[in-house]
Amino acid sequence: MKFPIKKFFSYYKPYLGLFLPILACALIVSAVTLVFPLLVRYITKDVLEGDLSTALNQVYWIGGLMLVIVAIQNIGNFIVDYKGHELGARMESDLRKELFEHMQKLSFSFYNKEKTGQLMSRLTNDLLLLSELYHHGPEDYIKYLVRLIGAFIILIFINAPLTIAVFCFLPLLGIFGLYFNKILNKAYIRNKERIADVNGQVEDSLSGIRVVKSFANEYLEIEKFTIENNRFLNSRKKTYKAEAYFYNCFETIIQLITITVVIFGSASIVSNKLDLADLITFLLYISYLIEPIQKLTHMSTQFQEGITGFQRFMEIINLKPAIENIPNPITLREVHGKIEFKQVSFRYEEHLDDIFVNLSLRVQPGEYIALVGPSGAGKTSLCSLIPRFYDVTDGDVLIDGINVRDIDIQSLRKSIGIVQQDVYLFTGTVMENIRYGNPEASDDEIIAAAKHANAHDFIMRLPNGYQSEIGQRGVRMSGGQKQRLSIARVFLKNPPILILDEATSALDNESESIVKQSLEALAKGRTTIVIAHRLSTIRNAGRIIVLTEDGIEEQGTHDTLIEHDGSYANLYSKQFELQV
Repeated sequence: MKFPIKKFFSYYKPYLGLFLPILACALIVSAVTLVFPLLVRYITKDVLEGDLSTALNQVYWIGGLMLVIVAIQNIGNFIVDYKGHELGARMESDLRKELFEHMQKLSFSFYNKEKTGQLMSRLTNDLLLLSELYHHGPEDYIKYLVRLIGAFIILIFINAPLTIAVFCFLPLLGIFGLYFNKILNKAYIRNKERIADVNGQVEDSLSGIRVVKSFANEYLEIEKFTIENNRFLNSRKKTYKAEAYFYNCFETIIQLITITVVIFGSASIVSNKLDLADLITFLLYISYLIEPIQKLTHMSTQFQEGITGFQRFMEIINLKPAIENIPNPITLREVHGKIEFKQVSFRYEEHLDDIFVNLSLRVQPGEYIALVGPSGAGKTSLCSLIPRFYDVTDGDVLIDGINVRDIDIQSLRKSIGIVQQDVYLFTGTVMENIRYGNPEASDDEIIAAAKHANAHDFIMRLPNGYQSEIGQRGVRMSGGQKQRLSIARVFLKNPPILILDEATSALDNESESIVKQSLEALAKGRTTIVIAHRLSTIRNAGRIIVLTEDGIEEQGTHDTLIEHDGSYANLYSKQFELQV
């Protein structure tokens, strides 16, 4: 992938008013620093070798000038350090916001393949390293390049042959730099992938900690973590080995530069081509020359860390959401709730088998239908096509005669309420979780929704009522309580279309009875599709549709299908036998 240079630098644009003064300070600090050796040369060569009766006064003046330079340096460095880090933090915040917003747009197909821990690594660790490059990169490169070029110009005036001899080593440094930068770039990408794997493993293990402990499989999780941790360790060891070769090669060349200056400089003094004051100045400037080279060398690590972080950032940013609005989509105003599947075929990915082929189905406004059938028949997949969690492979899904692909996604999904078997509650209070159904709702509307969902009474028994904290993913709630909160959320949303995806299958009989009452209240006046596991819960459905791997096998009321003595009757009798 070609590196997007324009995109990389575009993040400076909102902060040019902060960025340019920082660069100016870095430039001033570097330029002022170059004056020091010249002042030392002036004292040793001109002042101390001239009239010593007036030398002391001149030394004091130069000392005062040095103090002024030190003050300028420290003030400049303070601004560069403080405001530079602020700049980096602001840009990091922008990048993180952009990445998170883009992740929100990505479709289910993306999250089906990605691990949460790895995505978190891109949001945190990668962008932190990138912000360091954004902050330190330009100012350090300007600062040290100014010193390098300035030192070179001054050294040429002091002794051109010796300066040229020193600079003959620079192409060698450049070759080493290019060679090792390629190696380090690959190494840092590998490191980021490995730490993302570690994060993924940690997230997976801690999210399922109750399952881990229930099976007494802590040792198994430790083994899996150890494998990922050791992979990261081995990756870092290889990186540090490459860095050691890199830095030591540079240090060797730098030491050779110093030796060259001492030997050739001393020889020039012996042959009267150079005096001692100029050699001292030359050695001082060599340190000014060597320091930028050393710093720029060490900055290559920061550069590669930041660049690889940006590359991983762009990998996600460049992903197009699988589900997007068409230009000028239709906004649903008044939804009646008629749903139609016309010759629909669907598979999750190109290389996978079709879930169903040429399936057609109509659901009338306000109708209550139930989908039943064996696992893997595509019941949940079929319902996922209505809110466009996935797009059909072929055919059309329509709501009130409008193709869902022509409808604005936000408008479409606001018209559909979904209650799932696996309820997800967010960390926070009961009130905040119910309000998720309608962020603009008042407290009274939330309480009314909770009452409709048969949740108000148990909420009021909680220590702080509606302000009670529910814990991560609602761990302080029973299954029935969590389900009633999710139903209250949908009551608050008040959608004309309702999808109930095995919403009571994981509950005990008492909880199921309470939740069933809530669901029946919720379904009144709405087009409702129920995915049912327990067939006893959908006996009163207006229409029951039996979905198998071959598509819709039969449909009708409970009594009609029992009389027909087909697939539904067979499924029902098996469940009845199990219950008995």
